[in-house]
Amino acid sequence: MSIKRHEQGKILSSAVEANGFVFLAGITPKTLTKDIKGQTQEVVDEIDRLLKVAGSDKSKVVSATIWVTDIRHRDAMNEIWLAWNGGQNLPVRACVEAKLADQRMLVEIQVTAVK
Repeated sequence: MSIKRHEQGKILSSAVEANGFVFLAGITPKTLTKDIKGQTQEVVDEIDRLLKVAGSDKSKVVSATIWVTDIRHRDAMNEIWLAWNGGQNLPVRACVEAKLADQRMLVEIQVTAVK
């Protein structure tokens, strides 16, 4: 089995291809002054970019884990999530409330897709 790592940093790769799957790191927003919708849009845009780099796309996402800092943001985050995937090809998913690395971050999303 070959493994291909994309955009390696000091502690992680942004995406890893292995055995026909694409695994993304937890993606967080870069613009921390945006509201939950703005941050979620930024995150799904980055997911799109990374999936493309690895030869996949959002229609092939099979699993997602979403962390929000306040579960009351879930409905607003879901608006962007559903607009992004069009309510089609929905993956299995977990959405939980958690503290994130920076208190200004409101959302983090990690996905796994097939190639």
